[in-house]
Amino acid sequence: MTTPSPSASPPTPATASPPVVNPVIAGREVASRDRTELTAVDGSPLASVGLAPRLLAQAALNRIRAAADTAPPSPELFAAAGELFATAELDGESPAEYRRRVALATGTPGPAITRAIDTIRGSLGMVERLTRAELPEPVVRPGYRTHWVPRGAVLAAVVPNNHPEPNVSWVRALAMGARVLVRPGSRDPFTPRRLTAALLTAGLDPQTLAFLPGGHEVGEHLLEQADLGLVYGGPAAAARFATRNDVLVRGPGRSKVLVPAGAELDHGLLADLVEWIADDGGVRCNNISLVLTSGEAAPLAEALAERLAALPVLPVLDERAALPAVGAADAKALADYLTEVITAHGARDHSTHRYGGSPLAEAGDGSTVLRPLVLSVDGPAAAPAGTELGFPFVVVAPWRAVDGVRPLRESLVVSLQGEHAALAEAVLREPSVRKVVTGRAKPWAGPPETPHDGSLAQFLLEPKGLLAAVAPAADPDTAEVTQ
Repeated sequence: MTTPSPSASPPTPATASPPVVNPVIAGREVASRDRTELTAVDGSPLASVGLAPRLLAQAALNRIRAAADTAPPSPELFAAAGELFATAELDGESPAEYRRRVALATGTPGPAITRAIDTIRGSLGMVERLTRAELPEPVVRPGYRTHWVPRGAVLAAVVPNNHPEPNVSWVRALAMGARVLVRPGSRDPFTPRRLTAALLTAGLDPQTLAFLPGGHEVGEHLLEQADLGLVYGGPAAAARFATRNDVLVRGPGRSKVLVPAGAELDHGLLADLVEWIADDGGVRCNNISLVLTSGEAAPLAEALAERLAALPVLPVLDERAALPAVGAADAKALADYLTEVITAHGARDHSTHRYGGSPLAEAGDGSTVLRPLVLSVDGPAAAPAGTELGFPFVVVAPWRAVDGVRPLRESLVVSLQGEHAALAEAVLREPSVRKVVTGRAKPWAGPPETPHDGSLAQFLLEPKGLLAAVAPAADPDTAEVTQ
């Protein structure tokens, strides 16, 4: 690990295959005897990952908690780290090798990883701007000022595998003055490790960050012991932490679109829907997974299935790759699960017959590509509507005006098309909807300051007032509080 600390251990030499990934605590790489071998979706060995047992994770937390309280790092440090992440060789890993490892480990198409690298670089270049956009304008009057300060010194972040971009959240927490312990996803230790190396190389105080690969029990322990927690997960995680105001849960997305009758005849809208469903391999939380229509569901499902079936089956490292892939073991489990989803709930399958009997296809490199699957159901409450999977999986269901906003609840993004744009204000008032899009904009479109899933800053920070006595005559409005 390359660090600015003179006490840090020498960087791990670059190895052809597989690389070694170890915990990093206070700028030092800690060799762990508890190891797991990470296998690529094509079956090749990808990395030897040292796991942080619970005692080591606790020791890291104690060390970070005991570190001296310091001012948040400068925005320039994060901008420099973003450039290093995107362009530099770190720990013997080039940007191209990082991209290769993440694509093969997670099955996310390589072009999506390339776009994520650019997005992460851009986000780290504007951390101060993003935080400022999420906070109200501070009150500044003679003798008084509102300060936003961390409401907890130590944050535990449990980050996902599906896409590199959620890692920006814990980096932003560092920029707001938190000290951070990161437990990476089991299939993508590479992104948080590379960000750790970039931040330390850019000058981050090593005492403010720990990188701790480990199992679920380690993540659970950190979330219990840290002052605040950030966890990415599915319905189980959302339910588990729903009542804890010290843990911010991100996920699942369950993003939806409501289209007018006749959408199956609107070629432009169909093209947009295909992109919103399948962009980045359909692994994003804001990819559309439920299409509601005020027309008939089956014709629209047929039209979508026909277009989505045209996406090519390619290895994830191919520059034209558009679909995600899994390894052999996961493919078998997923095939069984999809059969159950379709048959148990009586949904109509509009895709499988187009693929010769299965949406799982061999890519030719040992991996299995997940081809798009389109189902239709009789109503918006019918299972499997609301199911979100890590590939282009979408359910089409009818919607009627009497249904109102109820079928749109529990959504990261709701896209309202045609005359349904008139529902925008009502949907915005629905607490379980995080963002509304009207018109032909991508669900993830918008200025960087647009709230993605609430306000990270208002979770991590709290306002405090600083009063300094001034002469009453100088400001009559403050005279009472300063006397």
